[in-house]
Amino acid sequence: MTRSCNLCGNTLISRFPKVIDPLTNETFAIHTCTECGLGHTVPQPKELSRYYGNVYYGNRHGVTASYCTKRRLGFVAAATNEKTGTKLLDIGCGDGSFLLAARESGWAVVGTEINPELPRAAGLDVRETIEQVSDRAPFDCITMWHTLEHMRDVALTLSQLSRLLAPEGTLLIAVPDIGGLQSRLFKHNWLHLDVPRHLYHFDAFSLSFGLSSAGFHVRHQWHQELEYDLIGWSQSALNCLFPVPNIFFDNLTGKKRNVSPLLNGSSFVLGSILSGLSLPAVFAGTLLGRGGTLVVAADRIM
Repeated sequence: MTRSCNLCGNTLISRFPKVIDPLTNETFAIHTCTECGLGHTVPQPKELSRYYGNVYYGNRHGVTASYCTKRRLGFVAAATNEKTGTKLLDIGCGDGSFLLAARESGWAVVGTEINPELPRAAGLDVRETIEQVSDRAPFDCITMWHTLEHMRDVALTLSQLSRLLAPEGTLLIAVPDIGGLQSRLFKHNWLHLDVPRHLYHFDAFSLSFGLSSAGFHVRHQWHQELEYDLIGWSQSALNCLFPVPNIFFDNLTGKKRNVSPLLNGSSFVLGSILSGLSLPAVFAGTLLGRGGTLVVAADRIM
């Protein structure tokens, strides 16, 4: 049982006492640190492999995959002032789509992935752990696209990245924002809690705290990733209405669910309508700095 904060060691209190894993129907809780605000999934299973499926590693973004890759390249270009021709490390690279696009843009790329078969088959240099990429360091840009929340030890991971990053390099991290409007409204039904795969849950303060403790300075924040924010609003609302969670989301990402055609069809139709209606909420969250997702660019403190 997690009793103290992984990031700062302080006391945890209950925030969401009952959160259901949509894949296994097992029950977890989320406890929040009283000092830095980092959310912790409780308990954290010792063996996580059974909570992931093969589809998770390959087809994470479904119909938005191409847009997601272009958006991430845009973040990299903005954070590095269009610098290319140097080394980029992507932690948790999935099927390697982003690394392939970054290589096409001129970066020398390396990745990590716990199941590296897919990106290696695409001809990419992908290692299984962060420790295994030290021979390619230092890196001019390190990216973590919705990966940090999966790591066992946040503080250790960030300190490892500090050692791998070049003195004038850039670290880009994207995470769901548990301090955003979606989490506050939908609570335990929020899609992006995704327990127990998400071991930790960040808001702007806890992420900045962790980065500062590891020797980084947050240079810029963005409060929206359009497809993540849209599906966060629509699927979370459906989770409040339907007895089976995440049907609409799983349809979009190519996952098969054993549900009735009526439930499947009605979820898809209503989810599509809600996604369109959610656009004003997405932009409101962005303007208020309380979107469903948070992206930060950070530099090493010299």
